[in-house]
Amino acid sequence: MSNDNEKKTTAARRLLQPADWAAPRGYANGVAASGTQVFVAGQIGWNGQCQFESDDFVDQVRQALINIKAVLAEAGAEPRHIARMTWYLVDKREYVARGREVGQAYREVLGSEYGIAMTAVQVAGLIEDRAKVEIEVTAVVPPRD
Repeated sequence: MSNDNEKKTTAARRLLQPADWAAPRGYANGVAASGTQVFVAGQIGWNGQCQFESDDFVDQVRQALINIKAVLAEAGAEPRHIARMTWYLVDKREYVARGREVGQAYREVLGSEYGIAMTAVQVAGLIEDRAKVEIEVTAVVPPRD
């Protein structure tokens, strides 16, 4: 494991990075964690009343992340406890083209923790026609001492 990953290792969470692999940018190749698992269903860019406030991609990303943070809080979890994140995108080109804005929205809502095993896939569509992104997470809350 590299020194950078050793800095981010805690007793309940460890980043998995083969020594001879290039370091990933903006995510982790793997995470080992122990504690209470929290599974957050796919969240889309609508508010708590299931209403879209915007059709803009980045606005929907921000709202989906806000929704994730709210569900995590119900379990006593925080963004720092996220171990896995899967993004379902209707348009991967928009995701790539607006990556800087997506990163800014991510940092505004979840902070600068990128030690998360992430996957992003383009899909033909989402159940809600106006949705441009759906994000699901798995978090692990470490045992209390």
